[in-house]
Amino acid sequence: MTSDAKKRINYFYDEKIAEYFHGSGHPMKPMRVKMTHSLVMAYGLYKKMEIFRARPGTVEELTQFHTDEYIDFLRKVTPNNADDHLKEQVKFSVGDDCPVFDGLLEYCQITAGGSLEGAARLNYGLCDIALNWAGGLHHAKKAEASGFCYVNDIVIAILELLRHHPRVLYIDIDVHHGDGVEEAFYTTDRVMTLSFHNYGDFFPGTGDIHDIGYGKGKYHAVNVPLREGIDDITYKTIFEPIVTHVIEWYQPSVIVLQCGADSLSGDRLGTFNLTTKGHGDCVRFVKKFNIPMLVLGGGGYTIRNVSRCWAYETAVVVDKEVPIELPHTEFYEYYGPEYKLHCPPSNMENMNSADYLETIKLKIYEHLDRSRHTPSVQIQDVPQNRFVVDDYDEDQEDPDSRKTRNVSCVKRSWDKRIVPDNEYEESDDEEMEENGSSSRKSRIPYVRTYRYKLLYDQSSKNRHKNNNINPLDTTITPANIVDQMEIDNIPGPKVVRDAEMTEATNSVTEVAALAPDSMEDGDNDNSNNNNNTTASSITSAAMTSATNNELPSSTTADTSTIPAPISISSPNEAPLTTTVTLDQENNHFPETE
Repeated sequence: MTSDAKKRINYFYDEKIAEYFHGSGHPMKPMRVKMTHSLVMAYGLYKKMEIFRARPGTVEELTQFHTDEYIDFLRKVTPNNADDHLKEQVKFSVGDDCPVFDGLLEYCQITAGGSLEGAARLNYGLCDIALNWAGGLHHAKKAEASGFCYVNDIVIAILELLRHHPRVLYIDIDVHHGDGVEEAFYTTDRVMTLSFHNYGDFFPGTGDIHDIGYGKGKYHAVNVPLREGIDDITYKTIFEPIVTHVIEWYQPSVIVLQCGADSLSGDRLGTFNLTTKGHGDCVRFVKKFNIPMLVLGGGGYTIRNVSRCWAYETAVVVDKEVPIELPHTEFYEYYGPEYKLHCPPSNMENMNSADYLETIKLKIYEHLDRSRHTPSVQIQDVPQNRFVVDDYDEDQEDPDSRKTRNVSCVKRSWDKRIVPDNEYEESDDEEMEENGSSSRKSRIPYVRTYRYKLLYDQSSKNRHKNNNINPLDTTITPANIVDQMEIDNIPGPKVVRDAEMTEATNSVTEVAALAPDSMEDGDNDNSNNNNNTTASSITSAAMTSATNNELPSSTTADTSTIPAPISISSPNEAPLTTTVTLDQENNHFPETE
Protein backbone atom coordinates (compact mmCIF):
# COMPACT_ATOMS: atom_id res chain seq x y z
CA MET A 1 0.00 0.00 0.00
CA THR A 2 1.21 3.49 -0.79
CA SER A 3 2.13 5.95 1.90
CA ASP A 4 -0.30 8.61 3.11
CA ALA A 5 1.39 11.31 1.00
CA LYS A 6 0.88 9.29 -2.18
CA LYS A 7 -2.63 8.01 -1.66
CA ARG A 8 -4.85 8.38 -4.69
CA ILE A 9 -8.21 9.83 -3.68
CA ASN A 10 -11.29 9.64 -5.89
CA TYR A 11 -14.25 11.86 -5.05
CA PHE A 12 -17.70 11.34 -6.56
CA TYR A 13 -20.28 14.10 -6.82
CA ASP A 14 -23.32 14.72 -9.01
CA GLU A 15 -24.90 18.16 -8.69
CA LYS A 16 -28.31 16.72 -9.59
CA ILE A 17 -28.53 15.19 -6.11
CA ALA A 18 -29.63 18.57 -4.72
CA GLU A 19 -32.62 18.72 -7.06
CA TYR A 20 -34.58 16.04 -5.21
CA PHE A 21 -36.94 16.94 -2.39
CA HIS A 22 -38.46 14.49 0.07
CA GLY A 23 -41.18 16.91 1.13
CA SER A 24 -41.78 19.83 3.44
CA GLY A 25 -40.74 19.02 7.00
CA HIS A 26 -38.98 15.78 6.08
CA PRO A 27 -35.62 15.42 7.89
CA MET A 28 -33.72 14.09 4.87
CA LYS A 29 -32.29 16.95 2.81
CA PRO A 30 -30.18 15.96 -0.23
CA MET A 31 -29.07 19.60 -0.31
CA ARG A 32 -26.56 18.70 2.43
CA VAL A 33 -24.39 16.96 -0.19
CA LYS A 34 -24.21 20.14 -2.28
CA MET A 35 -23.35 22.14 0.86
CA THR A 36 -20.55 19.67 1.59
CA HIS A 37 -19.26 19.95 -1.96
CA SER A 38 -19.20 23.74 -1.79
CA LEU A 39 -16.97 23.60 1.30
CA VAL A 40 -14.73 20.96 -0.29
CA MET A 41 -14.18 23.21 -3.30
CA ALA A 42 -13.81 26.43 -1.27
CA TYR A 43 -11.18 24.84 0.96
CA GLY A 44 -9.22 23.78 -2.12
CA LEU A 45 -9.42 20.09 -1.24
CA TYR A 46 -10.15 19.30 -4.89
CA LYS A 47 -6.47 19.89 -5.64
CA LYS A 48 -5.57 16.64 -3.89
CA MET A 49 -8.31 14.49 -5.40
CA GLU A 50 -9.67 13.32 -8.72
CA ILE A 51 -13.29 14.43 -9.00
CA PHE A 52 -15.76 12.33 -10.96
CA ARG A 53 -19.43 12.36 -11.80
CA ALA A 54 -20.46 8.74 -11.57
CA ARG A 55 -22.81 7.13 -14.04
CA PRO A 56 -26.08 6.38 -12.19
CA GLY A 57 -26.62 2.78 -11.21
CA THR A 58 -28.54 0.80 -13.78
CA VAL A 59 -31.63 -1.23 -13.02
CA GLU A 60 -29.60 -4.41 -13.51
CA GLU A 61 -27.06 -3.24 -10.93
CA LEU A 62 -29.74 -2.33 -8.40
CA THR A 63 -31.47 -5.70 -8.81
CA GLN A 64 -28.32 -7.58 -7.89
CA PHE A 65 -29.65 -7.12 -4.37
CA HIS A 66 -33.14 -5.67 -4.57
CA THR A 67 -36.04 -7.53 -6.16
CA ASP A 68 -37.16 -6.67 -9.69
CA GLU A 69 -40.69 -6.00 -8.48
CA TYR A 70 -39.49 -3.48 -5.89
CA ILE A 71 -37.26 -1.54 -8.30
CA ASP A 72 -40.04 -1.55 -10.90
CA PHE A 73 -42.35 0.00 -8.30
CA LEU A 74 -39.82 2.75 -7.53
CA ARG A 75 -39.63 3.47 -11.25
CA LYS A 76 -43.33 3.84 -11.91
CA VAL A 77 -44.67 5.45 -8.71
CA THR A 78 -45.01 9.25 -8.64
CA PRO A 79 -46.84 11.72 -6.39
CA ASN A 80 -49.54 11.98 -9.06
CA ASN A 81 -50.30 8.25 -9.25
CA ALA A 82 -49.43 7.26 -5.67
CA ASP A 83 -53.09 6.66 -4.82
CA ASP A 84 -53.22 4.01 -7.54
CA HIS A 85 -50.42 2.07 -5.84
CA LEU A 86 -51.54 2.07 -2.21
CA LYS A 87 -51.30 -1.71 -1.92
CA GLU A 88 -47.73 -1.71 -3.21
CA GLN A 89 -46.80 1.18 -0.94
CA VAL A 90 -47.84 -0.88 2.05
CA LYS A 91 -46.04 -3.93 0.71
CA PHE A 92 -42.76 -2.05 0.17
CA SER A 93 -43.05 0.26 3.24
CA VAL A 94 -43.15 3.40 1.12
CA GLY A 95 -45.26 6.36 2.18
CA ASP A 96 -44.46 7.73 5.65
CA ASP A 97 -40.77 7.88 6.56
CA CYS A 98 -39.96 7.03 2.95
CA PRO A 99 -42.33 9.24 0.95
CA VAL A 100 -42.96 9.19 -2.79
CA PHE A 101 -41.42 12.16 -4.59
CA ASP A 102 -40.63 13.14 -8.16
CA GLY A 103 -37.63 11.32 -9.64
CA LEU A 104 -37.50 8.70 -6.88
CA LEU A 105 -35.69 6.00 -8.86
CA GLU A 106 -33.32 8.51 -10.48
CA TYR A 107 -32.36 9.74 -7.00
CA CYS A 108 -31.63 6.16 -5.93
CA GLN A 109 -29.58 5.53 -9.05
CA ILE A 110 -27.42 8.62 -8.42
CA THR A 111 -26.71 7.68 -4.80
CA ALA A 112 -25.83 4.12 -5.82
CA GLY A 113 -23.79 5.17 -8.85
CA GLY A 114 -21.08 6.89 -6.84
CA SER A 115 -20.71 3.92 -4.50
CA LEU A 116 -20.51 1.49 -7.42
CA GLU A 117 -17.92 3.56 -9.26
CA GLY A 118 -15.86 3.89 -6.10
CA ALA A 119 -15.95 0.13 -5.61
CA ALA A 120 -15.01 -0.50 -9.25
CA ARG A 121 -12.04 1.84 -9.14
CA LEU A 122 -10.85 0.28 -5.89
CA ASN A 123 -11.14 -3.14 -7.51
CA TYR A 124 -8.87 -2.20 -10.39
CA GLY A 125 -6.31 -0.31 -8.33
CA LEU A 126 -7.18 3.09 -9.79
CA CYS A 127 -7.42 4.67 -6.34
CA ASP A 128 -6.68 3.95 -2.69
CA ILE A 129 -9.67 5.75 -1.15
CA ALA A 130 -13.01 6.59 -2.78
CA LEU A 131 -15.54 9.04 -1.31
CA ASN A 132 -19.26 9.28 -2.06
CA TRP A 133 -21.05 11.48 0.45
CA ALA A 134 -24.38 10.90 -1.31
CA GLY A 135 -24.25 7.19 -0.43
CA GLY A 136 -24.31 5.26 2.82
CA LEU A 137 -28.07 4.56 2.92
CA HIS A 138 -27.83 1.53 5.17
CA HIS A 139 -31.45 0.79 6.18
CA ALA A 140 -32.95 -0.32 2.85
CA LYS A 141 -33.86 -4.02 2.63
CA LYS A 142 -34.13 -6.40 -0.30
CA ALA A 143 -37.76 -5.43 -1.02
CA GLU A 144 -38.48 -2.73 1.52
CA ALA A 145 -37.71 0.94 2.07
CA SER A 146 -36.75 1.90 5.61
CA GLY A 147 -35.39 4.86 7.53
CA PHE A 148 -35.37 7.32 4.58
CA CYS A 149 -33.46 4.70 2.53
CA TYR A 150 -34.91 3.20 -0.64
CA VAL A 151 -31.91 1.49 -2.28
CA ASN A 152 -29.04 0.08 -0.24
CA ASP A 153 -26.04 1.38 -2.16
CA ILE A 154 -23.71 -0.09 0.48
CA VAL A 155 -24.79 -3.68 -0.15
CA ILE A 156 -24.57 -3.22 -3.92
CA ALA A 157 -21.09 -1.71 -3.64
CA ILE A 158 -19.93 -4.53 -1.36
CA LEU A 159 -21.19 -7.07 -3.90
CA GLU A 160 -19.00 -5.31 -6.45
CA LEU A 161 -16.00 -5.43 -4.08
CA LEU A 162 -16.51 -9.13 -3.41
CA ARG A 163 -15.73 -9.92 -7.03
CA HIS A 164 -12.10 -8.97 -6.35
CA HIS A 165 -11.67 -9.11 -2.58
CA PRO A 166 -11.90 -12.24 -0.42
CA ARG A 167 -12.98 -10.32 2.71
CA VAL A 168 -14.75 -6.98 3.12
CA LEU A 169 -15.05 -5.17 6.46
CA TYR A 170 -17.99 -2.79 6.88
CA ILE A 171 -17.74 -0.19 9.68
CA ASP A 172 -20.76 1.97 10.58
CA ILE A 173 -20.55 5.05 12.86
CA ASP A 174 -24.09 6.28 12.19
CA VAL A 175 -26.17 6.78 15.36
CA HIS A 176 -28.63 4.22 13.95
CA HIS A 177 -27.84 0.53 13.58
CA GLY A 178 -26.81 -0.53 10.06
CA ASP A 179 -29.54 -3.15 9.94
CA GLY A 180 -29.93 -3.38 6.17
CA VAL A 181 -26.27 -4.18 5.56
CA GLU A 182 -26.05 -6.60 8.48
CA GLU A 183 -29.16 -8.46 7.34
CA ALA A 184 -27.86 -8.80 3.78
CA PHE A 185 -24.61 -10.47 4.89
CA TYR A 186 -25.79 -12.15 8.09
CA THR A 187 -25.05 -15.67 6.85
CA THR A 188 -21.66 -15.23 5.16
CA ASP A 189 -18.09 -14.85 6.39
CA ARG A 190 -17.05 -12.98 3.24
CA VAL A 191 -18.32 -9.74 4.82
CA MET A 192 -17.91 -8.64 8.42
CA THR A 193 -20.21 -5.90 9.70
CA LEU A 194 -19.23 -3.69 12.64
CA SER A 195 -21.78 -1.14 13.84
CA PHE A 196 -21.49 1.49 16.60
CA HIS A 197 -24.98 2.77 17.37
CA ASN A 198 -27.53 3.86 19.94
CA TYR A 199 -29.49 0.83 21.13
CA GLY A 200 -32.69 0.62 23.10
CA ASP A 201 -35.93 2.47 22.47
CA PHE A 202 -34.49 3.89 19.29
CA PHE A 203 -34.93 3.25 15.57
CA PRO A 204 -34.55 0.62 14.14
CA GLY A 205 -34.50 -1.30 17.45
CA THR A 206 -31.95 -3.87 16.26
CA GLY A 207 -28.23 -4.29 16.92
CA ASP A 208 -28.02 -6.11 20.22
CA ILE A 209 -24.56 -7.27 21.26
CA HIS A 210 -25.78 -10.88 21.01
CA ASP A 211 -26.66 -10.49 17.32
CA ILE A 212 -23.51 -12.11 15.93
CA GLY A 213 -24.50 -13.69 12.62
CA TYR A 214 -25.83 -17.08 11.68
CA GLY A 215 -24.50 -20.26 10.09
CA LYS A 216 -21.33 -19.61 8.15
CA GLY A 217 -21.57 -15.96 9.15
CA LYS A 218 -21.64 -16.62 12.89
CA TYR A 219 -19.37 -14.18 14.77
CA HIS A 220 -19.08 -12.03 11.63
CA ALA A 221 -21.68 -9.49 12.74
CA VAL A 222 -20.34 -7.28 15.52
CA ASN A 223 -22.67 -4.83 17.26
CA VAL A 224 -21.59 -2.17 19.75
CA PRO A 225 -24.77 -0.92 21.50
CA LEU A 226 -24.15 2.48 23.04
CA ARG A 227 -26.26 4.71 25.27
CA GLU A 228 -27.23 8.35 24.88
CA GLY A 229 -24.82 11.23 25.26
CA ILE A 230 -21.52 9.59 24.38
CA ASP A 231 -18.78 12.19 23.78
CA ASP A 232 -15.52 12.28 21.81
CA ILE A 233 -13.25 10.90 24.54
CA THR A 234 -15.58 8.08 25.54
CA TYR A 235 -16.27 7.14 21.93
CA LYS A 236 -12.55 6.89 21.23
CA THR A 237 -12.02 4.49 24.13
CA ILE A 238 -14.52 2.04 22.64
CA PHE A 239 -14.00 2.63 18.90
CA GLU A 240 -10.25 2.30 18.51
CA PRO A 241 -9.62 -0.93 20.47
CA ILE A 242 -12.57 -2.75 18.90
CA VAL A 243 -11.70 -1.67 15.35
CA THR A 244 -8.08 -2.68 15.92
CA HIS A 245 -9.06 -6.08 17.28
CA VAL A 246 -11.51 -6.76 14.44
CA ILE A 247 -9.04 -5.76 11.70
CA GLU A 248 -6.28 -7.90 13.21
CA TRP A 249 -8.64 -10.84 13.57
CA TYR A 250 -10.46 -10.58 10.24
CA GLN A 251 -7.65 -9.19 8.04
CA PRO A 252 -9.88 -7.53 5.43
CA SER A 253 -8.52 -6.58 2.04
CA VAL A 254 -10.86 -3.59 1.72
CA ILE A 255 -12.93 -1.50 4.15
CA VAL A 256 -16.27 0.24 3.64
CA LEU A 257 -16.73 3.06 6.17
CA GLN A 258 -20.20 4.57 6.63
CA CYS A 259 -19.90 8.05 8.20
CA GLY A 260 -23.45 8.89 9.20
CA ALA A 261 -23.34 12.40 10.70
CA ASP A 262 -26.46 11.99 12.85
CA SER A 263 -24.10 10.87 15.63
CA LEU A 264 -23.02 14.51 15.95
CA SER A 265 -24.14 16.70 18.82
CA GLY A 266 -27.29 18.67 18.07
CA ASP A 267 -28.62 16.41 15.34
CA ARG A 268 -32.38 16.57 14.84
CA LEU A 269 -32.77 12.81 15.26
CA GLY A 270 -29.53 11.79 16.99
CA THR A 271 -28.77 11.15 20.65
CA PHE A 272 -24.96 11.27 20.71
CA ASN A 273 -22.72 14.17 21.69
CA LEU A 274 -19.83 13.87 19.23
CA THR A 275 -18.14 16.89 17.70
CA THR A 276 -16.94 17.22 14.13
CA LYS A 277 -13.39 16.56 15.31
CA GLY A 278 -14.32 13.42 17.26
CA HIS A 279 -16.28 12.08 14.30
CA GLY A 280 -13.40 12.80 11.95
CA ASP A 281 -10.93 11.08 14.27
CA CYS A 282 -12.71 7.81 13.48
CA VAL A 283 -11.97 8.29 9.78
CA ARG A 284 -8.37 9.22 10.56
CA PHE A 285 -7.90 6.11 12.70
CA VAL A 286 -9.28 3.68 10.10
CA LYS A 287 -7.18 5.37 7.40
CA LYS A 288 -4.00 4.61 9.36
CA PHE A 289 -4.33 0.88 8.59
CA ASN A 290 -3.49 1.63 4.93
CA ILE A 291 -6.22 -0.64 3.63
CA PRO A 292 -8.16 0.39 0.50
CA MET A 293 -11.28 2.17 1.69
CA LEU A 294 -14.67 3.25 0.38
CA VAL A 295 -15.96 6.19 2.46
CA LEU A 296 -19.70 6.90 2.34
CA GLY A 297 -22.17 9.33 3.88
CA GLY A 298 -25.32 8.24 5.65
CA GLY A 299 -27.64 9.89 8.15
CA GLY A 300 -27.41 13.47 9.32
CA TYR A 301 -30.35 15.84 9.69
CA THR A 302 -28.94 19.13 10.96
CA ILE A 303 -27.51 19.94 7.58
CA ARG A 304 -25.15 22.75 8.62
CA ASN A 305 -23.39 20.22 10.90
CA VAL A 306 -23.47 17.45 8.31
CA SER A 307 -21.76 19.53 5.63
CA ARG A 308 -19.07 20.77 8.04
CA CYS A 309 -18.42 17.23 9.26
CA TRP A 310 -18.08 15.66 5.82
CA ALA A 311 -15.96 18.53 4.53
CA TYR A 312 -13.64 18.10 7.52
CA GLU A 313 -13.46 14.33 6.94
CA THR A 314 -12.61 14.97 3.30
CA ALA A 315 -9.68 17.05 4.56
CA VAL A 316 -8.73 14.16 6.85
CA VAL A 317 -8.75 11.75 3.92
CA VAL A 318 -6.55 13.96 1.73
CA ASP A 319 -4.32 14.70 4.75
CA LYS A 320 -4.65 18.48 4.63
CA GLU A 321 -5.02 20.91 7.52
CA VAL A 322 -7.82 23.41 6.93
CA PRO A 323 -8.58 26.60 8.89
CA ILE A 324 -11.34 26.58 11.46
CA GLU A 325 -12.88 29.72 9.96
CA LEU A 326 -15.27 28.70 7.21
CA PRO A 327 -14.63 30.11 3.72
CA HIS A 328 -17.33 32.10 1.96
CA THR A 329 -19.70 29.94 -0.05
CA GLU A 330 -23.24 30.30 -1.33
CA PHE A 331 -24.39 28.63 1.92
CA TYR A 332 -22.28 30.77 4.25
CA GLU A 333 -25.26 32.15 6.20
CA TYR A 334 -26.31 28.63 7.22
CA TYR A 335 -23.32 28.36 9.53
CA GLY A 336 -24.04 31.33 11.77
CA PRO A 337 -23.56 32.64 14.31
CA GLU A 338 -20.11 31.07 14.88
CA TYR A 339 -19.12 30.38 11.23
CA LYS A 340 -16.62 27.77 12.40
CA LEU A 341 -15.76 24.36 10.98
CA HIS A 342 -16.22 22.42 14.21
CA CYS A 343 -19.54 22.21 16.02
CA PRO A 344 -19.31 22.39 19.85
CA PRO A 345 -20.66 19.62 22.13
CA SER A 346 -23.73 20.16 24.29
CA ASN A 347 -24.10 19.65 28.02
CA MET A 348 -26.17 16.46 27.72
CA GLU A 349 -25.39 13.69 30.19
CA ASN A 350 -23.18 10.81 29.08
CA MET A 351 -24.99 7.59 30.00
CA ASN A 352 -22.04 5.36 29.01
CA SER A 353 -20.04 4.48 32.11
CA ALA A 354 -16.52 3.08 31.96
CA ASP A 355 -17.72 -0.25 33.39
CA TYR A 356 -20.46 -0.53 30.75
CA LEU A 357 -18.04 0.08 27.87
CA GLU A 358 -15.51 -2.35 29.31
CA THR A 359 -18.19 -5.02 29.53
CA ILE A 360 -19.06 -4.48 25.86
CA LYS A 361 -15.42 -4.80 24.77
CA LEU A 362 -14.86 -8.00 26.71
CA LYS A 363 -18.05 -9.55 25.34
CA ILE A 364 -17.07 -8.73 21.75
CA TYR A 365 -13.56 -10.11 22.27
CA GLU A 366 -15.08 -13.28 23.69
CA HIS A 367 -17.26 -13.73 20.61
CA LEU A 368 -14.35 -13.29 18.25
CA ASP A 369 -12.09 -15.64 20.18
CA ARG A 370 -14.65 -18.43 19.78
CA SER A 371 -14.36 -18.38 16.01
CA ARG A 372 -11.56 -19.43 13.72
CA HIS A 373 -9.19 -16.77 12.45
CA THR A 374 -9.80 -15.15 9.05
CA PRO A 375 -12.24 -17.13 6.90
CA SER A 376 -10.80 -18.96 3.96
CA VAL A 377 -11.63 -18.33 0.32
CA GLN A 378 -11.00 -20.79 -2.48
CA ILE A 379 -7.86 -19.25 -3.95
CA GLN A 380 -5.12 -21.37 -5.45
CA ASP A 381 -2.02 -20.79 -7.53
CA VAL A 382 -3.00 -21.24 -11.15
CA PRO A 383 -1.47 -19.83 -14.36
CA GLN A 384 -1.68 -16.07 -14.60
CA ASN A 385 -4.72 -14.60 -16.36
CA ARG A 386 -6.65 -17.88 -15.95
CA PHE A 387 -9.32 -19.13 -13.63
CA VAL A 388 -11.27 -22.35 -13.55
CA VAL A 389 -15.06 -22.34 -13.53
CA ASP A 390 -17.77 -24.93 -13.85
CA ASP A 391 -19.05 -25.55 -17.37
CA TYR A 392 -21.16 -22.59 -18.40
CA ASP A 393 -22.90 -21.66 -21.63
CA GLU A 394 -23.39 -17.90 -21.88
CA ASP A 395 -26.07 -18.30 -24.56
CA GLN A 396 -28.14 -20.81 -22.64
CA GLU A 397 -31.85 -20.02 -22.63
CA ASP A 398 -32.56 -20.76 -18.97
CA PRO A 399 -31.55 -17.60 -17.04
CA ASP A 400 -32.14 -19.24 -13.64
CA SER A 401 -29.38 -21.77 -14.28
CA ARG A 402 -26.86 -18.95 -14.38
CA LYS A 403 -27.10 -18.66 -10.60
CA THR A 404 -25.39 -22.03 -10.26
CA ARG A 405 -22.10 -20.85 -11.76
CA ASN A 406 -19.41 -21.23 -9.10
CA VAL A 407 -15.81 -20.12 -9.16
CA SER A 408 -13.67 -23.15 -8.39
CA CYS A 409 -10.33 -21.42 -8.01
CA VAL A 410 -9.20 -17.88 -8.65
CA LYS A 411 -5.82 -16.21 -8.86
CA ARG A 412 -6.34 -12.54 -8.10
CA SER A 413 -3.32 -11.44 -10.15
CA TRP A 414 -5.50 -11.20 -13.29
CA ASP A 415 -7.69 -8.43 -11.88
CA LYS A 416 -5.77 -5.60 -13.50
CA ARG A 417 -5.42 -7.51 -16.78
CA ILE A 418 -9.12 -7.07 -17.64
CA VAL A 419 -9.63 -4.51 -20.38
CA PRO A 420 -12.47 -2.10 -19.60
CA ASP A 421 -14.96 -0.95 -22.22
CA ASN A 422 -14.39 2.82 -22.45
CA GLU A 423 -12.95 2.96 -18.95
CA TYR A 424 -13.29 6.68 -18.52
CA GLU A 425 -13.26 9.92 -20.42
CA GLU A 426 -12.13 13.46 -19.73
CA SER A 427 -14.76 15.83 -18.42
CA ASP A 428 -15.62 19.50 -18.29
CA ASP A 429 -15.44 20.69 -14.71
CA GLU A 430 -16.07 23.87 -12.82
CA GLU A 431 -14.08 27.06 -12.63
CA MET A 432 -13.44 28.39 -9.14
CA GLU A 433 -14.63 31.87 -8.32
CA GLU A 434 -12.70 34.15 -6.01
CA ASN A 435 -15.09 33.54 -3.11
CA GLY A 436 -14.66 29.78 -3.39
CA SER A 437 -18.07 28.95 -4.85
CA SER A 438 -18.37 27.28 -8.21
CA SER A 439 -20.05 28.22 -11.48
CA ARG A 440 -20.74 25.40 -13.88
CA LYS A 441 -21.00 26.00 -17.61
CA SER A 442 -22.44 22.54 -18.25
CA ARG A 443 -22.86 19.28 -16.44
CA ILE A 444 -19.79 17.12 -15.99
CA PRO A 445 -20.13 14.08 -18.27
CA TYR A 446 -20.26 10.72 -16.59
CA VAL A 447 -17.11 8.81 -15.79
CA ARG A 448 -17.54 5.24 -17.00
CA THR A 449 -15.30 2.92 -15.04
CA TYR A 450 -15.49 -0.80 -15.78
CA ARG A 451 -18.16 -2.37 -13.62
CA TYR A 452 -18.87 -6.06 -13.50
CA LYS A 453 -20.99 -7.06 -16.48
CA LEU A 454 -23.98 -9.16 -15.56
CA LEU A 455 -23.85 -12.62 -17.07
CA TYR A 456 -27.14 -12.25 -18.88
CA ASP A 457 -26.43 -8.68 -20.05
CA GLN A 458 -26.22 -9.22 -23.81
CA SER A 459 -28.29 -12.35 -24.40
CA SER A 460 -31.14 -11.25 -22.12
CA LYS A 461 -31.34 -7.71 -23.48
CA ASN A 462 -31.25 -8.98 -27.06
CA ARG A 463 -34.21 -11.26 -26.33
CA HIS A 464 -36.08 -8.35 -24.79
CA LYS A 465 -35.31 -6.17 -27.80
CA ASN A 466 -36.36 -8.77 -30.37
CA ASN A 467 -39.61 -9.50 -28.58
CA ASN A 468 -40.38 -5.85 -27.64
CA ILE A 469 -40.39 -6.82 -23.97
CA ASN A 470 -39.75 -4.30 -21.22
CA PRO A 471 -36.71 -5.53 -19.24
CA LEU A 472 -38.40 -4.33 -16.05
CA ASP A 473 -41.32 -6.70 -16.48
CA THR A 474 -41.01 -8.91 -13.40
CA THR A 475 -42.59 -11.85 -15.19
CA ILE A 476 -39.68 -12.22 -17.62
CA THR A 477 -36.68 -10.55 -15.99
CA PRO A 478 -33.97 -13.16 -15.26
CA ALA A 479 -33.53 -14.21 -11.67
CA ASN A 480 -31.12 -12.21 -9.52
CA ILE A 481 -27.54 -13.35 -10.02
CA VAL A 482 -26.58 -12.69 -6.43
CA ASP A 483 -29.10 -13.99 -3.94
CA GLN A 484 -28.94 -12.75 -0.36
CA MET A 485 -28.12 -16.28 0.85
CA GLU A 486 -25.58 -17.04 -1.92
CA ILE A 487 -22.89 -14.42 -1.37
CA ASP A 488 -20.16 -17.05 -1.34
CA ASN A 489 -20.89 -17.98 -4.97
CA ILE A 490 -20.34 -14.55 -6.51
CA PRO A 491 -18.64 -15.12 -9.87
CA GLY A 492 -15.55 -13.16 -10.85
CA PRO A 493 -15.23 -11.06 -14.01
CA LYS A 494 -14.90 -12.83 -17.32
CA VAL A 495 -11.25 -13.39 -18.24
CA VAL A 496 -10.00 -11.58 -21.32
CA ARG A 497 -7.38 -13.71 -22.95
CA ASP A 498 -4.55 -12.38 -25.12
CA ALA A 499 -6.37 -12.52 -28.47
CA GLU A 500 -9.55 -11.08 -27.00
CA MET A 501 -7.59 -8.35 -25.23
CA THR A 502 -6.12 -7.10 -28.52
CA GLU A 503 -9.51 -7.22 -30.18
CA ALA A 504 -11.17 -5.37 -27.31
CA THR A 505 -8.50 -2.66 -27.37
CA ASN A 506 -9.12 -2.06 -31.06
CA SER A 507 -12.87 -1.79 -30.53
CA VAL A 508 -12.86 0.71 -27.65
CA THR A 509 -13.14 3.73 -29.95
CA GLU A 510 -16.32 2.62 -31.71
CA VAL A 511 -18.06 1.55 -28.50
CA ALA A 512 -17.21 4.84 -26.81
CA ALA A 513 -18.66 6.84 -29.69
CA LEU A 514 -22.03 5.14 -29.37
CA ALA A 515 -22.30 4.97 -25.58
CA PRO A 516 -25.89 6.05 -24.78
CA ASP A 517 -24.87 8.28 -21.86
CA SER A 518 -22.12 10.27 -23.62
CA MET A 519 -24.19 13.33 -24.62
CA GLU A 520 -22.73 16.69 -25.56
CA ASP A 521 -24.97 18.96 -23.54
CA GLY A 522 -25.11 16.68 -20.50
CA ASP A 523 -28.54 18.02 -19.55
CA ASN A 524 -30.42 14.84 -20.37
CA ASP A 525 -28.08 12.41 -18.66
CA ASN A 526 -30.85 10.32 -17.17
CA SER A 527 -33.05 10.19 -20.26
CA ASN A 528 -31.65 6.80 -21.19
CA ASN A 529 -33.10 5.41 -17.96
CA ASN A 530 -36.51 5.64 -19.63
CA ASN A 531 -35.29 4.06 -22.84
CA ASN A 532 -33.55 0.89 -21.65
CA THR A 533 -34.59 -1.13 -24.68
CA THR A 534 -33.33 1.45 -27.21
CA ALA A 535 -30.06 1.98 -25.38
CA SER A 536 -29.50 -1.76 -25.11
CA SER A 537 -30.14 -2.12 -28.83
CA ILE A 538 -27.57 0.54 -29.76
CA THR A 539 -24.98 -0.81 -27.33
CA SER A 540 -25.50 -4.39 -28.51
CA ALA A 541 -25.15 -3.33 -32.14
CA ALA A 542 -21.99 -1.40 -31.33
CA MET A 543 -20.44 -4.37 -29.54
CA THR A 544 -21.29 -6.70 -32.44
CA SER A 545 -19.86 -4.42 -35.10
CA ALA A 546 -16.86 -3.39 -33.03
CA THR A 547 -15.62 -6.97 -33.22
CA ASN A 548 -15.13 -6.36 -36.96
CA ASN A 549 -13.70 -2.85 -36.35
CA GLU A 550 -16.57 -1.03 -38.06
CA LEU A 551 -19.53 1.08 -37.03
CA PRO A 552 -22.99 -0.53 -37.03
CA SER A 553 -24.77 -0.06 -40.31
CA SER A 554 -27.98 0.95 -38.53
CA THR A 555 -26.42 4.11 -37.07
CA THR A 556 -25.41 7.34 -38.74
CA ALA A 557 -22.62 8.49 -36.48
CA ASP A 558 -20.52 11.36 -37.77
CA THR A 559 -16.93 10.23 -37.92
CA SER A 560 -15.85 13.61 -36.63
CA THR A 561 -17.48 12.82 -33.30
CA ILE A 562 -15.49 9.65 -32.75
CA PRO A 563 -12.88 10.30 -30.03
CA ALA A 564 -9.27 9.28 -30.27
CA PRO A 565 -8.49 5.78 -29.03
CA ILE A 566 -8.20 5.54 -25.28
CA SER A 567 -4.78 4.53 -24.00
CA ILE A 568 -4.98 1.42 -21.86
CA SER A 569 -1.98 0.71 -19.67
CA SER A 570 -0.57 -2.70 -18.97
CA PRO A 571 -0.25 -3.99 -15.38
CA ASN A 572 3.40 -2.86 -15.31
CA GLU A 573 2.65 0.69 -16.37
CA ALA A 574 1.51 3.63 -14.27
CA PRO A 575 -2.23 3.81 -13.46
CA LEU A 576 -4.48 5.74 -15.80
CA THR A 577 -4.80 9.32 -14.61
CA THR A 578 -6.21 11.23 -17.57
CA THR A 579 -9.53 12.08 -15.96
CA VAL A 580 -9.99 15.50 -14.34
CA THR A 581 -6.42 16.78 -14.37
CA LEU A 582 -6.38 19.96 -12.30
CA ASP A 583 -4.72 23.22 -13.26
CA GLN A 584 -3.63 24.23 -9.79
CA GLU A 585 -2.07 27.54 -10.86
CA ASN A 586 -5.35 28.88 -12.24
CA ASN A 587 -7.53 27.01 -9.74
CA HIS A 588 -9.86 25.57 -12.33
CA PHE A 589 -10.46 22.45 -14.32
CA PRO A 590 -9.18 22.48 -17.92
CA GLU A 591 -11.53 22.32 -20.84
CA THR A 592 -11.84 19.07 -22.75
CA GLU A 593 -10.66 19.10 -26.29
